[in-house]
Amino acid sequence: MKFKQTLFFLFITCLGFSQQTEYVDFKTAKADVSFGDLIQKEVSGIISYEFEILKDVDSVFIDAKNFVEIEYKLDAQFEGSLYNGKQLIIKHPFKANSKHKVDIVWETRPKKSLYFIDWDYEEGNKQIWTQGQGKYTSNWLPNIDDMNDKIEFDLSIEFDKNYQVIANGKLTDKEINDSTTTWHYDMQNPMSSYLVALAIGKYDKKIKYSKSGIPLEMYYYPEDLLKFEPTYRYTKQMFDFLEEEIGVPYPWQNYKQVPVKDFLYAGMENTSTTIFSDAFVVDSIAFVDKNYVNVNAHELAHQWFGDLVTETSGTHHWLQEGFATYYALLAERDVFGEDYYYWRLYEYAQELLDQDKAGGSTSLLNPKSSSTTFYKKGAWVLHMLREQVGDKAFKVGVKNYLEKYQFENVETDDFISEVEKASGEDLSDFVEIWLENDRFYYELALKSLKESKKIGQYIDVDCKQIGSNCSFLVNSNVLDEVKIKIIDQDPKNITRKTFSGTLKVRQAIAKSLNRIPLELKEDYESLLNDKSYITIETALFNLWNNFPEKQSKYLNKTKGIVGFNDKNVRILWLTLALLTDDFEPANKELYFKELNDYTSPKYDFAIRRNAFQYLLWISSCADDCKENLKQAAKHHNWQFSKFAKEMLKNL
Repeated sequence: MKFKQTLFFLFITCLGFSQQTEYVDFKTAKADVSFGDLIQKEVSGIISYEFEILKDVDSVFIDAKNFVEIEYKLDAQFEGSLYNGKQLIIKHPFKANSKHKVDIVWETRPKKSLYFIDWDYEEGNKQIWTQGQGKYTSNWLPNIDDMNDKIEFDLSIEFDKNYQVIANGKLTDKEINDSTTTWHYDMQNPMSSYLVALAIGKYDKKIKYSKSGIPLEMYYYPEDLLKFEPTYRYTKQMFDFLEEEIGVPYPWQNYKQVPVKDFLYAGMENTSTTIFSDAFVVDSIAFVDKNYVNVNAHELAHQWFGDLVTETSGTHHWLQEGFATYYALLAERDVFGEDYYYWRLYEYAQELLDQDKAGGSTSLLNPKSSSTTFYKKGAWVLHMLREQVGDKAFKVGVKNYLEKYQFENVETDDFISEVEKASGEDLSDFVEIWLENDRFYYELALKSLKESKKIGQYIDVDCKQIGSNCSFLVNSNVLDEVKIKIIDQDPKNITRKTFSGTLKVRQAIAKSLNRIPLELKEDYESLLNDKSYITIETALFNLWNNFPEKQSKYLNKTKGIVGFNDKNVRILWLTLALLTDDFEPANKELYFKELNDYTSPKYDFAIRRNAFQYLLWISSCADDCKENLKQAAKHHNWQFSKFAKEMLKNL
């Protein structure tokens, strides 16, 4: 008996790697989700699936990884709990063309995909949020991991009534209970399960409406009201632009955006509900250096490219990331202008050239390609394709592609075929050069870029070749990027007149002049007045380092500046204040306590990383700091965890 059971589970394990979509089609899912002990990360619920059998089969499975408890009832009469740790197996003599319903009861404590933030600390920003892509939703919700099976998900979530609950779709009802609220969200159209999302936290929101009437719900922390406008700047403009440019109406009931603490990436395009890192919640000063505009446009573009039409496999991943990158650029061009568009394309081309030189280039259709290839080369392919077939044929091809395959899965040939039909061109040569070839054709890209005279001028600038002409150009009416390139190539071209440039140019000066000539000291000091936290941070450190006799003056001038969400200016300031012997000796203990406190888990990992780095620099990572570092080494963000582990080794 034991031998037979082992064989059965081996069969089921193999079955898990086959395409279940060949014999079963899951149609709808209705889930009731609740939470138990939040410190223990307990989540449980009931989910009901309706599905249709396409071929005779003796079992179907539901993905569910490492669940504590899970069992089912099929068609309200057949019960079972056959579970192998990865899948719930529903054994039954299913017949082709039959329809069924299965109710699944589960409880689990997920180690990934559903993240519980700050519940084991009295302070902090208590949240729960999901990240399904790459980690899979089946770590917390029984579902179908295969992105080729699209399902209409409706979520009902019960939680503490003092918190906001956001999920995919339209909020249809809120049931107020004694201490909890049950939030009911409805989706009208199907999606892949990796796009199922929820976010729980303390939020306020504002709503704007697109030209087409779609509600744009923008969430923010109550304390960040003054950051709302710069954070979500241009959102409505970009939404309206993309609807018009793509030519296909936004496919979902509404569009929600939610910032969260300690997110794994910049943002994630969950269907109708983008979750993004609260590092992009910025004030008007921070907006100059670091803003949400590109991420905002990228995740929004995914609502069509990735959510409405979804790749069949990693071979066609560029259909999601390349398209989102390209259409984000188009939206930014509408906001910032033509020069910005060509400049970003140039940056992408340089990244791809560097990858080529390093021997890392691969075909765009290689599922193991780098993000640089999928995102940047994918965007370049669309730019070059549009140049080849013309605006009209390109837009018609994209529109037909989206309409023909909406709510389905796609391959590269599906897209190329629609553009060929719209243009009347045979694109086989184009496909061979740009999609199938490992190489990035940098020369062809440069030729396209030189359509912009200013970008052409940037490409041609080489101070080693043109000599003294660079000192003239850096003070003339050329693209900021040209001036920055000259400053980077040779800081000796900086004069007092150069300081009259834009914020970007002045920032380049701040970064380039590590050793500040006395004749430029007064002009360099003026950088501390700039509306740029990067400039202030850089200038403060360089001035403090260059002119020891003026250290207290520079600290007094910048005393109240915090900087970005990672407190870049404040943490540097605290460090320099501790190192400056004659500066406020009575406050040293308070300043050290504040700096050390920023290593605590109650703060965002970017704040903690800055604090750890500076404490290591001044050899002051004591017991509390070391304990917090050990905790950081177990953080869910792998990059921060890796940083903490390496720092522990150094200590």
